[in-house]
Amino acid sequence: MIKAVLFDLDGTFADTAPDLAAALNHVRALRELPPLPLEALRPQASHGSIGLLKVGMNVTPDSPNFDMFRHIFLEYYTQHICVETTLFAGIAELVAELEQRNIAWGIITNKPHRFTVPLMEALGYAKRAACLISGDTCARAKPHPEPMLAACKLIKIAPERCLYLGDDKRDMEAANAVSMRGIIANYGYVSDDVSVQNWQAHGSVNHPVELLTYLNL
Repeated sequence: MIKAVLFDLDGTFADTAPDLAAALNHVRALRELPPLPLEALRPQASHGSIGLLKVGMNVTPDSPNFDMFRHIFLEYYTQHICVETTLFAGIAELVAELEQRNIAWGIITNKPHRFTVPLMEALGYAKRAACLISGDTCARAKPHPEPMLAACKLIKIAPERCLYLGDDKRDMEAANAVSMRGIIANYGYVSDDVSVQNWQAHGSVNHPVELLTYLNL
């Protein structure tokens, strides 16, 4: 039986797209560019500043202005990390039920530690999580299996006894690499043009509470 449920953060546990989009539009405003609509940016929210700056400013890490734009983006986001960010509908109920059943839960995200902890604190869930594994907690981030193994070591539960809920292909790749059951969060930032059938997931949910049906795998 499943003894722990681990979550991706952006696009799975919390809807962080509004604040990430605001940071990008702040960068655009400084260049006298009009704001981009949230729905156009939401699919890139799981990819953080790199993905958003590529869409919003047409720059990549190899571009001359990338570091400057990224610095502006991250400084703004630091100061506005939880203005419009909320838990996805159903996450609070799911977490409460997991806690009621004495099933451990935690976060494994590629978001840097300096954003993961303040955001989880602002949402009121930092101290309730059994683990908070950020993108820089380990030497390598997802899709590498190292963060998954670090979480399991911290909560003292084997990967085979864990579910991992995420909204990106790399989430499923990381889970599969350690024989953890990966479940796709269809309600998250999954682009309409992405073929999730190729993600080799163990299942998917359209609402967080549906994850409860997988606990007896």
